[in-house]
Amino acid sequence: MADLLIELFSEEIPARMQPRARDDLKKLVTEGLVQAGLTYASAGAFSTPRRLTLSVEGLTAESRPVREERKGPSTTAPQQAIDGFLRSTGLTLDQLERRADKKGETFYAVVEKPGRAAADIVAEVLETTIRTFPWPKSMRWGAGTLRWVRPLQGILCLLSDETGAHVVPLTVDGIEAGNTTEGHRFMGNGRFTVSGFDDYVVKLKRARVVLDTAEREAAIWQAAQNLAFAAGMEVVPDAGLLNEVAGLVEWPVPLMGRIADAFLSLPPEVLQTSMKEHQKFFSVRNPKTGRIEGFVTVANIEAPDGGATILKGNQKVLAARLSDAKFFWENDLRVAKAGMGEWVEGLKSVTFQAKLGSQADRIARIAALAREIAPLVGANADDAEQAAKIAKLDLRSAMVGEFPELQGVMGRYYALEAGEKPAVADAARDHWRPRGESDGVPTEPVSVAVALADKIDTLTGFWAIDEKPTGSKDPFALRRAALGVIRLVLGSLYRSGLLPVLDKAEAKNIFATLKLRESQKQELLEELSGVTDEMSHSKIGEIRRTATSMSRVMIDAKSGANGANVAVSAEVLDLLSFFHDRLKVFLKDQGIRHDIIDACLAMPGNDDLTLLVKRAEALAAVMKTEDGANLLQGFKRANNILSQAEAKDGVEYSFGADLKFAETDEERALFAALDKAEATITPAMKAEDFATAMAAMAALRQPIDAFFTAVQVNSDNQVVRRNRLNLLHRIRAVCSGVADLNRIEG
Repeated sequence: MADLLIELFSEEIPARMQPRARDDLKKLVTEGLVQAGLTYASAGAFSTPRRLTLSVEGLTAESRPVREERKGPSTTAPQQAIDGFLRSTGLTLDQLERRADKKGETFYAVVEKPGRAAADIVAEVLETTIRTFPWPKSMRWGAGTLRWVRPLQGILCLLSDETGAHVVPLTVDGIEAGNTTEGHRFMGNGRFTVSGFDDYVVKLKRARVVLDTAEREAAIWQAAQNLAFAAGMEVVPDAGLLNEVAGLVEWPVPLMGRIADAFLSLPPEVLQTSMKEHQKFFSVRNPKTGRIEGFVTVANIEAPDGGATILKGNQKVLAARLSDAKFFWENDLRVAKAGMGEWVEGLKSVTFQAKLGSQADRIARIAALAREIAPLVGANADDAEQAAKIAKLDLRSAMVGEFPELQGVMGRYYALEAGEKPAVADAARDHWRPRGESDGVPTEPVSVAVALADKIDTLTGFWAIDEKPTGSKDPFALRRAALGVIRLVLGSLYRSGLLPVLDKAEAKNIFATLKLRESQKQELLEELSGVTDEMSHSKIGEIRRTATSMSRVMIDAKSGANGANVAVSAEVLDLLSFFHDRLKVFLKDQGIRHDIIDACLAMPGNDDLTLLVKRAEALAAVMKTEDGANLLQGFKRANNILSQAEAKDGVEYSFGADLKFAETDEERALFAALDKAEATITPAMKAEDFATAMAAMAALRQPIDAFFTAVQVNSDNQVVRRNRLNLLHRIRAVCSGVADLNRIEG
């Protein structure tokens, strides 16, 4: 067994590329070694700004010999076929074996490949890895053809075994592999020889290089906390920044500085974002005041003056950056205190989407929709409408123009300065959420109403212009928007179906696609916003008929939430199906099988997502029990027998089974069990107590099993047969009232 050490030494590798580069180096080399016939015990990849390193332990000394047999054509086959077989094997005719089989005599090729030394395989694999390394961006330099993220300067490649460490012979574009490397660019002590991984790590540390990224992260965080604690403050955690900074330094030396008093009045988010984005500083907070008052920077050198000169330079640059931020802040406050009218006008000239109008048009749609959604989530309708009108105004602010990641955060500050209610201001900040899977959802009713209106308008708008996600492509992040709606609905008081809201939102978006004068569009929009629930669908129909250029097929009597009939377009139904697909992904991550979800989707009211999830969770819990699994088999047996009989007889057996025709105790017991189950399931379903309803359904398992064990359904007595088939219908009806069990696998 041998140990392999590889180091690829170059100019600085961008920090954002290092994690993937480590994984790629390990994957490409180890897979290449295994494919060539070597095995290994373990492998680990490491990186610093100037090196990628791979350590492989327990590598076999050589690959195993391979003996391969290949069956060829018959000995009587045409010469052309035999010649083709010879070319594919690389053998001559006299090297083939002739073997008898049932059809005569056949040629066989026996190819024996001797084992290869590990050094030869490593050289071959490493050269291929270097030449084909999948950097996101790479460059070519000098006269060579090699592309690397930055100029590659050295290759260290050692195989160590009981006889010592041996350099693997390898040359790539004039760079010859060796057994030497160098440490820190400024604090190192020149090139040095290494004999293996342990020796390599120790000597690197002596040369002021910490090889392990996790070790550098731990050192940075511990030192930063110690510096802050000594000053009576605390470091604001930022895992992403910590990982990035660890990729910028080989020998981390944290230093702490103070923010000038002139900038302490800036919002903490502004200070934190400016320092992070421009200078990779950690923010330091004063726990007594809650303000960001300091910073921690991480140097890559131990300075003779303890870092005073480094801090002085950093503070000078920071002051310039924060001066810009202060200018933006003060200029934005002037606009906010004046009512933000300047930004309102500005958004009229900002196009949201060519076919869907400007940002101002979109805000008008969102505001109208937020007003309609507000009562459904327990929000004040006036507050929701006002919040939607001002929620996106910060997009025109100078601060968000400089730091787009502060959209919403700054909107809240500006809304408060404009005199808006706290709930309205909070909605300006929170309506963007959730921005991703790890982001939380707003819980305040006004914020929920605006967030739902925002995302639903986006979805219905792009559906209206037929810009739907296709395959893996989703340029407008519509899948994320749909998942956001799902999480908002499930986390709020929203209990109405989606269909009516989607329908109205779609109608509003059609305005943006109509070729009408602005005055006509405004009149139609005002009419739509003012109609009552009873009139809304007929008015929407009129609007669609006005859009003569648009092909819209209305589907009447679609069963929505609470069994209400909703006339909707095919596009709205398609969008609801899109929500269901996203819900499947969401619930699958929570351990609920797709067939369980399908069984619940088949029930009425499937546009009420909260109802749908409660039903799916209860059904999933029952199906995990022995009674649930056995009941499923009994139900399917009953359904199969009943379906076959109905198809054969040409009638539907749903006219009510009569207890007086029961001939066995098992039949009578099943009658009683079904009566008891119905008495429990019916009120439970009305109360949406699906757990109780499912438990009552699962309790039917034993009487159904006993019935099928003791009774022959297709009796010779036609009266008894019909009665038993009607009894099977009762089983199907009782179980199907909870979920469509036909869709459950197994």
